[in-house]
Parts: sequence; C-alpha cells; structure tokens
Amino acid sequence: MSKINKVVLAYSGGLDTSAIIPWLKENYDCEVVAFVADVGQGEEELVGIEEKAIASGASACYIADLKEEMVKDYIYPSLKTGAIYEGKYLLGTSMARPIIAKAQVECALEIGADALCHGCTGKGNDQVRFEGAFAALAPQLTVIAPWREWNLRSREALLDYLAERNIPCTASLEKIYSRDANVWHVSTEGGVLENTWNAPNELCWVWTKDPQQAPDVAETVSVLVEKGEVVAVDGEPMTPYNALHYLNGKGIEHGIGRIDIVENRLVGIKSRGCYETPGGTIMMEALRAVEQLVLDKESFEFRQTIGLKASHLIYDGRWFTPLCQSLLAAANTLAQDVTGEVVIQLYKGQATVTQKRSLNSLYSEEFATFGEDDVYDHSHAGGFIRLYSLASRIRALNSQK
Repeated sequence: MSKINKVVLAYSGGLDTSAIIPWLKENYDCEVVAFVADVGQGEEELVGIEEKAIASGASACYIADLKEEMVKDYIYPSLKTGAIYEGKYLLGTSMARPIIAKAQVECALEIGADALCHGCTGKGNDQVRFEGAFAALAPQLTVIAPWREWNLRSREALLDYLAERNIPCTASLEKIYSRDANVWHVSTEGGVLENTWNAPNELCWVWTKDPQQAPDVAETVSVLVEKGEVVAVDGEPMTPYNALHYLNGKGIEHGIGRIDIVENRLVGIKSRGCYETPGGTIMMEALRAVEQLVLDKESFEFRQTIGLKASHLIYDGRWFTPLCQSLLAAANTLAQDVTGEVVIQLYKGQATVTQKRSLNSLYSEEFATFGEDDVYDHSHAGGFIRLYSLASRIRALNSQK
C-alpha cells in the first residue's frame, strides 16, 4: 500500500470521529483534515466543532453548508419518485449520505488529499453508502474505515483511548441511544428499542410532540406544488429548504411523522429504529394528493414501480449509478403535470388531505357524478367489458370443449 499523506475525515464531533483523528495519525502517520457537513442537524451540533476537531489533532476543519442543496437536489427528486423503504421509512439518513460523500470528495480533491475516511461501523448501511459514492466519484482515493481495522470495540474503550492522550471529549458512558439528524428527519436506535417487545419511551422521540399531548384543535396548511416540487406554503413562496423547515415546525407541534419500524439493513441484519419526519410526511402527502388528480392509471402504476425500486437504490447507497439516475429522470418526467394546491389538516399525529385541486386534473365531476349526466353513455360499458374479458371468455370456452 502506498504511503498516505493526507486524509479527509467525515467528522461529526462525536465520540467515534474524535477518536479516529488521533488513531489515523498514529497508525498512518498522516495529516488529518476534518470535514463537517451541515445538513440541518441543528446549530447545537455545530457549535465549537472546529475547535473540537483541532483539539483532537486535525490540521484543519472545513464546514460545508449543504442544507439547501440537499433538499433541492436530493430530497425533492426522491419525493417525485415516491420512494418509501419497506412501506414506511422516508429514507432520512439515506438521502443525506450521497451529498455528504460528494462534498467530502470535492474537499479532498481541492486540498490534494490522497485518502478518505468515515466513522461508520461494519454492521450498518452507511459504510456502503459512503464507499459506494467514493467509488463512483473518486476511485483513485484510498478509503480508510477504522471500525473495520482497530481493536476499539466499546464506548468505554474509546473514552479511555482519548483520556490516555489528554484529548478533551464531552461524550460520556451515559449515552444510551444512537441518533442521526438532518433537516429531513431524526432517527433513534439502541437502548430499549433493541428489544422489540419494549414500547418506545419518551427518550426515543426527539423532535415531535407526543400526539396525545398535541393541540386539541386541528390546524391546516396549504401547500402549492409545481411540477412535483413544493414551491409555496400557506401562500408564501419558499425555497426548498425553507419550505421543509417551515413544515417541520408545523409537524413537530402536532406530532406528525413518527414511525417505529424493524427494517432490513443491506448487510443482512434487522434493526429497529424510531424515525421522525414531520415536514417530509406533509410534503409526501401533498405530492401524492396532486398525483391522484393528474396521473392516469398506467402512469400512476409506473410511478409506484419507480418509487419501490428507487427506495432500495437510495437505501442501498446507489445514488450515483446510471439506474438510479434513470429512475429519477423518469419520475421527473411524470411530475411535469403534477401541479396543484393541497390543503392538509394536522391533528394528533395525522396529516390528512382535505382539499386538492389542479388545472391539470383528469378528474371530471361531470363523469364521476352519481347523479344524472349527459356525458356518459352507460350502454358503452357493455362492449368495453366484453372486449376486456375476451381472453377469459375464450379460455373458458376452450375448457368446456
């Protein structure tokens, strides 16, 4: 293996990546540059992070504001596909990884680094997501995954490792849950959730109000969609990030977007997590409501097919592949007529569409009415059904011979 001179580490400021910095310097005798991606995880997560990285031994720390780009170029395209992993998960962690990896690669190329590093364990999906993106974007760079190399196997071992080197760390043994947050969602794993017979407790939910404690009066929000993208909320034009941030606030107050699932990780392990996606749940309901008006039966069925396949590609870390980009392009084409306005009622954990309209709507009250009309001739249905069922009729006649 060639000598590693400079490594760019995807740095979060947590216990794992704080220990990785000195470990890289000791085991690879290299310069370590910390790369921090601001994907909307919250200001409290970023306060003092540069100083913390330098104190851990990094030569520099770069912070990239990726919030707007993430929503515009990753979340919105995914929303158009309708991707929901295993029927419930809105892919909050999965959608953040490709943009973080891409920005990390760009940082490495800009400063002349020859290696990339991440703090993902060997059990999870994120190692595949990061390294899949690295392979697609910069295969010439060496990838270092400390969790697959070092002998530090516990939180206690990591804390002892830092203490022996007099490296400050705010982490403690009391941390029970593993969390990941960005503007789209927050996830909680571990603790009581490791036993599937345990109900989630109040510590398993970070953002949203308990639906039982949410306001007793429903609130409505109006969402304007243009070509499959949310462009205004409650009459105010908004950028993608601002629209999501605004809807997050509404959803949090009403306990919207909570799920507790056991999912299939790519590596074969089943894991349980509590996910909160308040604004995303509202956006998803809005887009699907407009689709109901404007997509014909075959187009809607194909969009569902795209969404199912896209959910697995995104979850499995295959964003930067021709197949994923083809599916995103197909969904974008279908979304060209997905323009309209939706009113959604927020109440006790539920986001319910109550009104929807679109200039591109294929819904016709004249045709759909149960009352008298002069646009539809019921007698035409007989011939249609006879032709539609012709194969079944011939098969039955053959069996009677």
